[in-house]
Amino acid sequence: MGEHSVARHARRVTEHTAANPGIEFLERVGYIVRGVLYGVMGGLALALALGIGGSATDQSGSLVWLTGNGAGKFLLLAVVIGLAAYSLWGFVRAIFDPLHRGDDPPGIAQRLGFAWSGIAYASIVVFALKLLVGAASPHHQDGTQAAISSILSVPGGRWIAVGLGVIALGAGIGQFVEAYKATFRQDLKRTEMTKAEKEAVDNLGRLGMVSRGVTFSLVGWFVMLGGLRQDPSQVRGYGGAFLFLVQQPFGRVILAIVAIGFIALGLHSFACARWIRLLGSTQ
Repeated sequence: MGEHSVARHARRVTEHTAANPGIEFLERVGYIVRGVLYGVMGGLALALALGIGGSATDQSGSLVWLTGNGAGKFLLLAVVIGLAAYSLWGFVRAIFDPLHRGDDPPGIAQRLGFAWSGIAYASIVVFALKLLVGAASPHHQDGTQAAISSILSVPGGRWIAVGLGVIALGAGIGQFVEAYKATFRQDLKRTEMTKAEKEAVDNLGRLGMVSRGVTFSLVGWFVMLGGLRQDPSQVRGYGGAFLFLVQQPFGRVILAIVAIGFIALGLHSFACARWIRLLGSTQ
């Protein structure tokens, strides 16, 4: 058997495994877990905007908040299983292209975004595992700032950080484009949805993409600034972006709108758990 035949066979086996109904069920569970984390993150930010408590945090911080409020190890186990499958789904989308993004530059860019999603959610799985075995501090810190601090300590790290900032800024702009085009609609089994369900899910997705566009753009700017100034204290992740917003004129209103968008993104993730076209989908 030639090298190309071996590669094709390996690809078919991998694709068949990824399309296993059990794996796809867990991927849908992953969408639910993702939705919970986004919803908590948005809810905490909304409470902060309304002045009734809350906090500015990211998905890992949301996980810490949940586990500190009675959910405990059962939730951590669900997060590990569900998000591990969702992380796998990110790589499946990038490699096998079940959502038909194509091989042109825009399609490649989106597929690279799917791969990055796989990496990002894998890191949350690792964090959840550390919490599960007691190897991580329950006091969540800004992971973006810590990561850029490490990058700035290596030769050429300044320009790596700047490059990452530019990529994140571009991803933020891409979220606004996604909100406008609502490309995500083609990823759902819309023949199984009523007209009202379609409208509700589309609006939730658009609102969520706008909020994510705002935060991605801010994070990208902060990372780029930290690189240019070689100062990790300039870098802010999701939580820092929320705090930046609330400190601006009409900041509480702006943060409330963005927070509602993240709650919408969580609800949209629940809808994806029901209607997303996975690799084994036939319609």
